[in-house]
Amino acid sequence: MEAFLVSTGIVALAEMGDKTQLLSLLLAARFRRPGPIVLGILLATLVNHAFAGAIGAWLTRYVGADTMRWVLAASFIAMAVWMLIPDKLDKPDSESCRLGVFGTALISFFLAEMGDKTQVATVALAARYSAYVAVVAGTTLGMMIANVPAVLLGERVTRAVPIRVIHVVAALIFLALGVAALCGLGASGR
Repeated sequence: MEAFLVSTGIVALAEMGDKTQLLSLLLAARFRRPGPIVLGILLATLVNHAFAGAIGAWLTRYVGADTMRWVLAASFIAMAVWMLIPDKLDKPDSESCRLGVFGTALISFFLAEMGDKTQVATVALAARYSAYVAVVAGTTLGMMIANVPAVLLGERVTRAVPIRVIHVVAALIFLALGVAALCGLGASGR
């Protein structure tokens, strides 16, 4: 349960103000059809995070415990720093608009998540907790918690809480996870 809850919280916070959340706002403003946009986000996130979680699970099998501890600590600390760097959104490709609302959301989100903070966080969390399903379910829920309101409510969501505050809180959480990994705290029975 801890892996699920931590994964949900970390990704929901990390996603605030992220380029995929900005993409949610853009798609909602452009198409005004939340149902297909939300389904596209869900499927893209499931596929992307399942892949990322598989990499994290694979790492725990083939990398020694000491090496893994250092890799996880470095990953979480790097994520803390990365959280403090604002994202920018490129305009979606006009080609993708021919795919319809669902197809555009699906492809745009899948591509936007490649190498993104939340994908890297999913790899690190899956390696940290050795709980593939819980981590992927949690990170996917975290993405939906952050992006569905962006689709449904638009820009009003991002005006309610300053994005900078959310990024600093998420950075502190990632930093704490990095320090905990360095100290070997909460190590699952590997």
